[in-house]
Amino acid sequence: MNDMTPMAAPVRARKPDWIRVKAPTSAGFAKTRELMRSKSLTTVCEEAACPNIGECWSKKHATVMILGDTCTRACAFCNVKTGMPRAVDRMEPQNVADAAAQMGLNHIVITSVDRDDLPDGGASQFVKVIQAIRASNPTTTIEILTPDFRNKAQAAIESIVEARPDVYNHNLETVPRLYPTIRPGARYYASLRLLESVKKHDPSIFTKSGVMLGLGEERLEIHQVMDDMRCADIDFLTMGQYLQPTPRHAKVAEFVPPKAFDAYASIARAKGFLLVASSPLTRSSYHAGDDFEKLRANRDAKLGVVRI
Repeated sequence: MNDMTPMAAPVRARKPDWIRVKAPTSAGFAKTRELMRSKSLTTVCEEAACPNIGECWSKKHATVMILGDTCTRACAFCNVKTGMPRAVDRMEPQNVADAAAQMGLNHIVITSVDRDDLPDGGASQFVKVIQAIRASNPTTTIEILTPDFRNKAQAAIESIVEARPDVYNHNLETVPRLYPTIRPGARYYASLRLLESVKKHDPSIFTKSGVMLGLGEERLEIHQVMDDMRCADIDFLTMGQYLQPTPRHAKVAEFVPPKAFDAYASIARAKGFLLVASSPLTRSSYHAGDDFEKLRANRDAKLGVVRI
């Protein structure tokens, strides 16, 4: 072999039938995409190559990604591009609120890239977006999916919790052993402390976290993550199959069958989570509005509250 010999393209594992989805083609999908473009908004649905984009966008469900489309970190599982982000868009909070109003959303999910370049990690933009939505759409419930605000978490949490989102989500993503290779810019126990701190500041806010399966984790490691989450008083656990976005990302170690997801869900419910969503296609914001209603109903039942 010499330097001119072409290299073979990396081979990705073939997806089993239970993880395959149809390409998006509906009119609803096109309308949602057009609205996002008209408001200069980025969605994690597109940036992270979510397999559920066709279903969600056809129903006018989209997860807005604020603070730009460029992340300051390079996690091995994530398809969002890495680099130096642009300046924060001052019109973004109102654009998000306007989009939520035009789509008639009862529930909206707001996430962001990591912005380690900003003094507050981008926390103030989350606050402004929450405030803009509350002002324009007071009945819309708000779910946020934040980064870990590395080295800025306490102040960030205090400001965001004061704005009172209905659900605070921060994903642990994987088991502690795999952090150095899968999520090298983050720390497992720092993420746990973040979620625990949210609950201590305001117990009425639902907390939520998710993990990906198929990265090489062991069954007992997943059980331990569940226990750690319950110790942090996390209400809602999501579990989904990791899918390799491109050949340069972490490889899929295993396609976990649906029955295994069902078994994990049974164990998680026994450990005391208010709600568990566990299937190969589950993602953090998949069916988020319906799940919020279930969360609220489950807590009401637990507390003996009757809503009129």
